[in-house]
Amino acid sequence: MTPVLRLNGVSKHFGGIHVIDDVNLEIVKGERHALIGPNGAGKSTLFNLITGFYSPTKGTIHFKDRRIDGLAPYRIIRLGIARSFQIINIFKDMQVYDNVRNAIVAKHNYSLTVTHTLASLNKVKEETEYILSRINLKPFQKELAGTLGYGQQRALEMGLTIALDPDLVLLDEPGAGLTPEETRDVIKLIREVTADKTLIIVEHDMDVVFDLADRISVLNRGRILATGTPEEIKQNESVREVYLGSLFEENSIQDR
Repeated sequence: MTPVLRLNGVSKHFGGIHVIDDVNLEIVKGERHALIGPNGAGKSTLFNLITGFYSPTKGTIHFKDRRIDGLAPYRIIRLGIARSFQIINIFKDMQVYDNVRNAIVAKHNYSLTVTHTLASLNKVKEETEYILSRINLKPFQKELAGTLGYGQQRALEMGLTIALDPDLVLLDEPGAGLTPEETRDVIKLIREVTADKTLIIVEHDMDVVFDLADRISVLNRGRILATGTPEEIKQNESVREVYLGSLFEENSIQDR
């Protein structure tokens, strides 16, 4: 099967610091792939390379057989890649409805200053209401986004991501700062909104990772230490030594 995303020998150096070092990674269509590792391992940098915020020092990145390293982020988004961020990235002083609507407008490359046909305006309205329903925020559509609870803001950010109708979704720590109940809700939401998409998720909560992921790659000091199924990663002695061992002790994660 041809990979949706392929990284070949990708490195990113900041001066003499090798944050990402010779990473090779393939993501196949429809899989949920988790990227885990210690703080400072380079996970967010790898996301920034895939989405065009950084250009690789060395190596190439291909999406659907098209080379994308070096492209501007907006061009990569238009090719079908969208992401969320560690820090919630929504318009807090704007109504929930308008947050989602603006994402829909951007997807269709409309301009709010240009008059469109009634059909196109209706299409935006229908798509906006559909996304709001999927993320369970339709009852809150007239609220300012900044007044939502933290978990709801995470859901809204996810809605902005899927509103672009990407083929590949990158979620950067969607469970960060959530209560256990909110975490269960966000896992359910991720399953629902990415059901027909390819997903890469960076996450420190191993319950989220093991619940969602088909495959897991472990990043350590900028390199891929191991890639495999959740069970293979749990049993990998090198992974336990550099990362999972302490997490199993701290969070009482049990082999399943």
